[in-house]
Formats: sequence, structure tokens, C-alpha cells
Amino acid sequence: MLAKDQLGRRGEALAAVFLERAGLRIVDRNWRCPAGEIDLVAVDGSTLVIVEVKTRSSDDFGQPLEAITADKLERLYVLASQWARAHHQRFSGFRIDAVGVLDDGTGDPRIEHVRAVL
Repeated sequence: MLAKDQLGRRGEALAAVFLERAGLRIVDRNWRCPAGEIDLVAVDGSTLVIVEVKTRSSDDFGQPLEAITADKLERLYVLASQWARAHHQRFSGFRIDAVGVLDDGTGDPRIEHVRAVL
């Protein structure tokens, strides 16, 4: 079994490949500022997409996406505007997506992508 940080990094890498295959362009990873961290930043057409990735090795304690709280989503909205300002980028809009990765290391990981999480 992978250590928690290794599992998280692997999940983010798998999520990035999954999103790129779905047509999104990854433009930043693990962006940090005093207010927090964004796992992945992507562009979908002219829309900025902030992606929260949750990875688990089993569903014994629930599905990965169940770990995304309302507080986390609120913080991601703040981080989205801070990322855009820091990078002097303008977009037609932005959204928050979530990717859940279930990867026990024995087979193909299960990946779930939820667009426009509220």
C-alpha cells in the first residue's frame, strides 16, 4: 500500500491524464498561496476549471468525493479568483470540478469526475 502522500500524488497524476483525455488542458498543479492550495488548474474552452482531487485506496470509510466539504468548496472559490489574479488571466467564467480516485494498487483505478460542483 502506498503512503498517503504518494497515494495523493498518484491520484492527482491519474486525474490530470483523465481530464486531458476528456479535452481539458492542465495549466497548473499544486498551486499554493496563503489561503490554501489548488490541486489542478485546467482550462475548458474559455472556462477556468479549479479541480479538487480526492484519492483513497479503498471505500472502507466512504467514497473519495464524500470528503469534499462545503468549507473546502468555499475556499476553492476564493482560490480560483486568487489564481486568476496572480496569473493575470481572464476567462469567460470559472467552475469547480471534483475528481475522485479509488486506487487500491491492484487493478485499474476507478475515476469519477463531477463537473461544476456546487
